[in-house]
Amino acid sequence: MAFDYDLFVIGGGSGGVRAARLAAAECGAKVGLAEADRMGGTCVIRGCVPKKLMVFASAYREAMREAADYGWKVSSAGFEWQRFRTRLDTELDRLEEAYRTTLARAGVEIHDARAELEDPHTVRLDGGRTVTAKHILVATGGRPEVPERENAGLGITSNEVFRFDDLPASILIVGGGYIASEMACILNGLGVAVTQFYRGAQILRGFDDEARGHIAGIMADDGIELRLGTDILELSDEGGGVRAKASDGSERVYDRLLWATGRRPNTEGLGLDRAGVKTGRRGEVEVDRYSQTSVPSVFAVGDVTNRLQLTPVAIREAAAFVDTVFRGRPTAFDHTIVPGAVFTQPEYGYVGLTEEAAREEEEIEVYCTSFRPMQTAFIGRPERVMMKLIVNRGSRRVLGCHIVAPGAGEMIQLAAIAIRMGATKEQFDETCAVHPTMAEELVTMKTPIRTA
Repeated sequence: MAFDYDLFVIGGGSGGVRAARLAAAECGAKVGLAEADRMGGTCVIRGCVPKKLMVFASAYREAMREAADYGWKVSSAGFEWQRFRTRLDTELDRLEEAYRTTLARAGVEIHDARAELEDPHTVRLDGGRTVTAKHILVATGGRPEVPERENAGLGITSNEVFRFDDLPASILIVGGGYIASEMACILNGLGVAVTQFYRGAQILRGFDDEARGHIAGIMADDGIELRLGTDILELSDEGGGVRAKASDGSERVYDRLLWATGRRPNTEGLGLDRAGVKTGRRGEVEVDRYSQTSVPSVFAVGDVTNRLQLTPVAIREAAAFVDTVFRGRPTAFDHTIVPGAVFTQPEYGYVGLTEEAAREEEEIEVYCTSFRPMQTAFIGRPERVMMKLIVNRGSRRVLGCHIVAPGAGEMIQLAAIAIRMGATKEQFDETCAVHPTMAEELVTMKTPIRTA
C-alpha cells in the first residue's frame, strides 16, 4: 500500500518536533506534522521556558537586597510586569518561529490543524481531509487538570499565568506539586502576596522527604503562607476576586486563584479507541519500552504516555523512536537515573533514588549536610543549603543525590553524569574539591549521618 507519509506526527511539542526533524532530515523519511495550537508545545510556550524566565525575573528582588548589604547603592521603583511580558511574548514568538523554520528546513510538511486517528494508518485533519501514513506518532503532551467542583472556573491554571494583563496583589495557589511550589516562589518574588493550600502533610510528594521539608521551611521564611492539610470547601465570585472558604475554617478573598493540582495526558478526542490503541486509567497512551502502542503502526512519546513528564525525556524518547523505526536499531530510552530540577527558590536538583525509596530496596548510608553558604552568610542571612548523598552500603555506589541551593539545577546535571556511570562514594571522596564553592560539599562529606 502506498502511503501519503512515512511518518505522521500528531503534536508539535518537544518530542514530536524532534522525531519529525530526525526522521525527515537524517533518515530521508517523508514526514507530516499536525499542531492545533502554537508550535513548541507546553515547554516552549506555556511551561519550562516562560517559567524559567519568570524565575530569573523574580530572583532580582532578593538580589537587590543582597547587593545593598554588600555595599551597593540600590534603588528600585518596583517590578514592571507589562515590560517583562512584552519581552517574554517576543521571545516565545521567536522560539516558535525557530521551531517552524527547523521543521521546514528538514522537509517536514506542517499542518496547522487538529488531527485525530481514523484507523491505524489514517489521520483526519480539521475540515475533513484525511492523510495516510506508514507510521503514526502521538505526541500531544498533557494539560493542567482542574478539580470538578462548583465554581472551579473562577480559577486559572499554569497555562494562563504567563498571560496576566496585570500582576494580582494576592493569589491563592491550590496544590503541592512542583508547579504549585515553583509558581508560589515566582509570584512571591515578584511581590504578589501568595497563599498556598495543600491537603497533604508536606509539599512535593514523591521527592526526598528531607529536601521537601527544607524547601517548605525556606518558602515559609520568605513570606509564602503555606497551609498544609488544607483544602478548599467553597468558592464564590467576590466582585472580581475569589472568596475561598477553607477546610481549616478560614475564609478570605484573593485577587486570583491558581489551580496547580496535576496534569492529565491529552488524549481526549484523538480517536485512539477507533484505531484500537489502548489507554490507561488517566487516559495515558500505553506503550512498551520502544514507545510502541497496542497497534504496531502507532507509537507515542512524551507526557501523553505519562511515564516521566520531563521535556528532555520526551526528546530522548523521540530520538529512540527514530532509531528503532527508521534506522533499524531497536533503542529503548532508560527511564532510570534521570536528573531533574524543581525551580523553587532556592532550587532543588535531584537524581537517582530518594532516601525513602532506597531504604526499601537495600541497605544504605546517608550523607547529608546543611550550611549557610558564604555569599549570604557574609551579610548575615539565615538561609541554609542542603547537600545529600544516598549510598549502597555493600557496593558503595551512589544511588541518589539531592541538592537544595541556588544553582542546584546546574550542579545536579554534572553529578548525574557520575551517578549514571556508577560512581562510588569513595570516587566522590577521591575527587578534589573546588574551593570555595557550595558544591565542594559533595566530595567532603566523610561520615554518614545515619544508616538504614
